[in-house]
Amino acid sequence: MHTRSALMHLQSRQAPTPKEVTSVPKKIAILHTSFVFVSVEPVINDLIAELIPDAEVMHFVDSDVLATVVREQGISSNSEARMTHLAQAAEAAGADIIFSACSSLGPALDVAARNVHTPVVKIDEAMAMRAAREGNRIGVLATVPTTLGPTSNLIQAKADEIGRSITLEQRLCEGAFSVLMSGDREKHDAMIIEQATDLAKNVDMIVLAQASMNRLAGVLQETTGMTVLSSPRIGVDYLAQRVAELPA
Repeated sequence: MHTRSALMHLQSRQAPTPKEVTSVPKKIAILHTSFVFVSVEPVINDLIAELIPDAEVMHFVDSDVLATVVREQGISSNSEARMTHLAQAAEAAGADIIFSACSSLGPALDVAARNVHTPVVKIDEAMAMRAAREGNRIGVLATVPTTLGPTSNLIQAKADEIGRSITLEQRLCEGAFSVLMSGDREKHDAMIIEQATDLAKNVDMIVLAQASMNRLAGVLQETTGMTVLSSPRIGVDYLAQRVAELPA
């Protein structure tokens, strides 16, 4: 009896313990239409590091497609194909989810999403839904003309989905994006503040149509005294939710 007890005790000590289950970091592919947000103003990188700290981030850039859309004053089938190829490259690299960082190319990403199996999230998707839920007279402010239509249309589509009636006023801060690209942030910021202050006279909420204006959201909110929505934090927060829903 004593021998059997000792044997059982030895077996219990030697029994293998279950391996600890560790989650594999998810791969997030970010699609860019400018190198600005990859290296110069890496706001999206910083937000992902804060909100999805264990993610593995990959960057895919077509630095000319936005210039092409601006030059052609719209999204051509060729530009749609270029964003589709970018999304397909991300999928081939093993991305678990694709995050589009460009609002101007939003409609092209809808096309790309239909040509990949990987989930696609647009940076302004959650912002548009919030604007549709909370705003009545919404001002859409952009520094690139090609962003006004896609952002406004996305907000209107979200409002239609939830059965809300809203009005939209579009405002282009012409020339500001070129000024930013030239390196003159101070002039760029002053131009936007001036336009936002004027736009605030007619609306009860302002939506910044591009991530390049994100730095000014707090200043504009103080200046205008109203809600000012910017896509990066809202968009990455939504991305974090989508990542959490991915299969382990």
